[in-house]
Amino acid sequence: MGRHMWGKAAAGVVLAVSVAAVSGCSGDAETNDTKPAAVKTVSVTKASADFKAALADQDVTGCESMEPGTCWEQMGALLKPARTLRKAMNADKSGGPGFWTEAYAIINRMEKGYAVGEDEGGGANNTTTNRIAVFGGAHDLEDWLDEHPTK
Repeated sequence: MGRHMWGKAAAGVVLAVSVAAVSGCSGDAETNDTKPAAVKTVSVTKASADFKAALADQDVTGCESMEPGTCWEQMGALLKPARTLRKAMNADKSGGPGFWTEAYAIINRMEKGYAVGEDEGGGANNTTTNRIAVFGGAHDLEDWLDEHPTK
């Protein structure tokens, strides 16, 4: 009878050690001391120039159709450099507290218009769609960048 109980106890220990080893809970696992790769951020000057170039690009400014869905790609083409610019602004420490506040608000307005998930079209007077938030915001951001040059 004692031998039978000892066998069950030994089997339980073997099972527990096996599960711990498979799940990575054992103390013998190697530790990974490598650091994640640093994210490279472009300068505000470069990001600003890239944003302005995207805005001036004919594919973006050539969105003249009032039909819904015809300018979605152009909206995305503006948001990509605007997001890069936001990352560069986040990394920039020379502006001081509050310097970028208005630029952040403009990019947020563009993001909100894009978050609709589609191009709603031009509408009768182009004031009731998400285009005004994205395209109008892009022009407002360009004006802000011109008024607040960076080095």
